[in-house]
Amino acid sequence: MTLFEQIQYYWPELLLSLKQTGIMMGISLSFGFFLGLFLGIYLFLSHPQANDGKQTLNYWLANAFVSIVRSFPFLLFVIVLIPVVRFVIGRAFGPVPAAFPLSFVAVAIFARLVEQVLLDLPKEITVLAQSLGASTWQYIWHFLLVEARSGLVLAFTTTIVSMVSYSTVMGIVGGGGIGDFAIRYGYQSYQYGIMYTAVLIMIVIVFIIQMLGNQLAYQIDHRK
Repeated sequence: MTLFEQIQYYWPELLLSLKQTGIMMGISLSFGFFLGLFLGIYLFLSHPQANDGKQTLNYWLANAFVSIVRSFPFLLFVIVLIPVVRFVIGRAFGPVPAAFPLSFVAVAIFARLVEQVLLDLPKEITVLAQSLGASTWQYIWHFLLVEARSGLVLAFTTTIVSMVSYSTVMGIVGGGGIGDFAIRYGYQSYQYGIMYTAVLIMIVIVFIIQMLGNQLAYQIDHRK
């Protein structure tokens, strides 16, 4: 068969794999955005650099969680969490269970990026907030998030791109997705045209995500 005929033949499986990837990405990025943003802000507020060099136990516990999750070999991390996933969700295979370990990684990646974005803000912002008597909530909402909004968008864009890559691994443990499609119907079936097509689709998806993220960050950047 020609490549076009192969794509037509595997079209239903390709659409299913894209749906599975969408489910995994949607769940993990939802947790990654909200919990990662919260954890990243917490890391910043408790960071020694933001507390006159004071080192707190809370910071190092949160920092240890982020560092361990980010440095843990992802495939081994998924395997280690299989009993936990089976206990929490009731099964260990499929896109929804696969989103469980992905969520941990999304939270850790985004939290670290949020922390770095906030640490790069000018010190004058903190001084201004303190001089105006802003509460912690006002400081976060009206100063930090406003000043860092462009950087946070780019940080979340980077997180999305990273999660596209991580999601391709989930097919090895029964999560499905576009990576599983490329391996099963492309590499293992010696139909390399199908494999390269799947890779091209992932590249296009990443390119579009990055382009949209860059454009949004530029639009909301108050410094332009």
